[in-house]
Amino acid sequence: MSNKGGRRRSSGGTRGKGQQRARRSGRREGQRGTTPVRKADQSRQRSEGGEQVEGRQAVRELLLAGTRRTHEVVMAADLDDAPILTDIIDLADEAKVTIRQISRGRFEAMAHTESAQGVLATAAPLRPAELDDLAEAGPTGEPPFLLLLDGITDPGNLGAILRTAECAGVTGVVLPRHRAAKVTPTVAKAAAGAVEHLPIALAAGLPAAMADLSSRGIWTVGLDAAGDRSVHDLTVAAEPVALVLGAEGAGLSRLVRERCDTVASIPLHGVLASLNVAAATAVACYEIARLRADGST
Repeated sequence: MSNKGGRRRSSGGTRGKGQQRARRSGRREGQRGTTPVRKADQSRQRSEGGEQVEGRQAVRELLLAGTRRTHEVVMAADLDDAPILTDIIDLADEAKVTIRQISRGRFEAMAHTESAQGVLATAAPLRPAELDDLAEAGPTGEPPFLLLLDGITDPGNLGAILRTAECAGVTGVVLPRHRAAKVTPTVAKAAAGAVEHLPIALAAGLPAAMADLSSRGIWTVGLDAAGDRSVHDLTVAAEPVALVLGAEGAGLSRLVRERCDTVASIPLHGVLASLNVAAATAVACYEIARLRADGST
């Protein structure tokens, strides 16, 4: 089968450019990077949760962050010559991580997500952060900007929320230990690598965690359509703050809402009565980031 530029793929699934690079660097065909490609082990069990990372960006960030051990990278044999794949190969070489190349069919059987983009990795589990550490100032001395999630169960929403949080400058996230989505391959892929850079703590009970944060001088701000003030008017945004969001549909639970120092809402100007929780998170996080930036100028 021909690909872009009229090149033909070999029956083994290796790439034209990749073969030329391999010959120039002295690597044998069938190798990715400088690490020999091993044949797939059919007896290998699938990893769960943060132990399996899928998608090109997520795997790249896993290798780039280097905060936990990557056991191996697995690639489908029919991939293109995208620059991000070269980055992944180079980063794996630097970290001395084995790269396996397997058929597309075997890759799809190994993947947990619907579109893993032909790349996945297995790694050591994510280590939960400590709430005590999240309550401290950020790496550059900025006051804590935390995100507390009250029972988010949809993996796609959780991944999108974590990606937004990392981009908006959130310094840490607190998830309930029970009755909420965990960091599955779907979450890690939707987060596009944010789980490698964003400290995440697990709390046995969110109300107790909120009480602990309040005792440390951190304001807890709930987000709810029935909030008593606009998110654009938060006067505590520049201070240590924890934004609290509820589950899809149900919103903030009663005990969590009662623990909030204040509850804010996002003004809506259309016909619909609410935003998706991931979209609401994006609006609120970036509004707090804007208010913080304005307060520092």
